[in-house]
Amino acid sequence: MAMSATRRRLLFGIPLALAVVGGEGFYTILRRMQRNDYDPHALPSPLIGKRPPAFSLPGLNGGPGFSNLDLLAPPRPMLVNWFASWCIPCVQEAQMLDWLTKNGLTIWGINYEDKADTAAHYLAQNGNPYTRIATDISGLTAINWGVYGVPETYLIDKTGIVRWRYAGPLTPDIVNGTLNKLLRRYS
Repeated sequence: MAMSATRRRLLFGIPLALAVVGGEGFYTILRRMQRNDYDPHALPSPLIGKRPPAFSLPGLNGGPGFSNLDLLAPPRPMLVNWFASWCIPCVQEAQMLDWLTKNGLTIWGINYEDKADTAAHYLAQNGNPYTRIATDISGLTAINWGVYGVPETYLIDKTGIVRWRYAGPLTPDIVNGTLNKLLRRYS
């Protein structure tokens, strides 16, 4: 039985279209890499340009937690950093967060799906750069924020708007190449 001309065109055209789209995507990534504008950790977030979603979380071990209302108008730009005691990249990021805090940046932490005693032990071992720490034991607030995993960091400007999100541990390259520019812009 002979194949119709339309069916032959589809069998040839669909793979060709997929190859063209894939090639265009690959070429776009290469162009961005050449401009030093490609960051695989810079995941899109529906929160960019908006206020954080409504939430209210308790503090760690009886300390003050916080809610979205506490983020409405910070005195200057600040970070909200999601972390967990079981997170190896969080340990790698700890020194950078400590350095940022010592250099005047306010960082509030949200402990993600963790037990209070293990979170306290983590902070005792790795330092506590956080001005306030909330706990998201259920993980529901993380879902509403669009958190992919920990660590994850959000920049909140003076008007309470999310301006940046970074998935992964903050490094000197990320701080010097991106975060510091954003802090100057939104100060």
